[in-house]
Amino acid sequence: MEMASINPELETSAGESRHEFERSSTFTKSGFEKKCETKVPGKCRKVLVRIKEKLLLMKKTVEDRWAQLQQHSCGPGSERTKIYQIWPGKNVFFLGGRLICGPDPRGLLLTTSSIILSSWIFAVVGNMIFVSTMDPGIIPRNEQACADEVVGTRKKSVKINGVELKLKFCRICKIFRPPRSCHCAVCDNCVEKFDHHCPWIGQCIGLRNYRFYLMFMTSALCFCIYIFAFCCRRIHRKLQHGGIGFLGVLKNCPETLALPSFLFACIGFLGGLLSFHIYLILINQTAYENFRRRYSGSRINPFDKGLLGNVKEVLFPPLQASRVDFRADVV
Repeated sequence: MEMASINPELETSAGESRHEFERSSTFTKSGFEKKCETKVPGKCRKVLVRIKEKLLLMKKTVEDRWAQLQQHSCGPGSERTKIYQIWPGKNVFFLGGRLICGPDPRGLLLTTSSIILSSWIFAVVGNMIFVSTMDPGIIPRNEQACADEVVGTRKKSVKINGVELKLKFCRICKIFRPPRSCHCAVCDNCVEKFDHHCPWIGQCIGLRNYRFYLMFMTSALCFCIYIFAFCCRRIHRKLQHGGIGFLGVLKNCPETLALPSFLFACIGFLGGLLSFHIYLILINQTAYENFRRRYSGSRINPFDKGLLGNVKEVLFPPLQASRVDFRADVV
């Protein structure tokens, strides 16, 4: 009864204050409309009212969407415990229970990485076949050369970056060889930008297959390092858990030491050869030029473009088409 007697007084005072605020405020609906009528034309007033309605609708939509998101993230379903969280087994779960692994998923990771790394053998074999079967940059012969051109003067020179280079005449191919070219005695061809003849793949290394040769060496080196690391791991485990010592491992499992010994030699050979070619790339020389000391002393290398320029020229040039069409018909 007391509350009932107090409420009418509160309502009366609140109503009076509200009426006073509405009369004094200039931001009420009537005040806003009056201002719009006095200062804004009719068409503009309608546009403003529509814009206001659109903004209010957008505000309401955003608020409703936010409330739904909060209810979804903080609802009663999100606080429930999942079955995989209290599962009594020793399984390991990932992605909220979607992936179920055994108690030790490290074996899966090791096997997966081993399969991925073992696929290097395909990269090694692929690069080796690609290098050994493509045209290294064979220069066409001049079979129709006259006797005067062969017997006569064989002096010719060109200027490259202000440095004069003499072109040598090849008696076998009957051509003036371009700069950095050489006649391979094994293949019996003049090869453009001749580097060397590789006996391991039985092919010349020249302008067109040099970067693939580097890829072959890099992939082979990585594969050898991978196998060598696992061999060392196996030897370490035998020494640690076998209790037979190094001589015992050598006696009982000789292949365990034979394979890493062979791989160690391969790693040393491939690592040294790859390091030498990286050095040649940085100074923009071929192995043949470095062996002949073409640019030693006061002689300037006209092909040197700086470290970045040399790397870009050797490793990232567009692959040139073969200068000899070996499948063409003989005329």
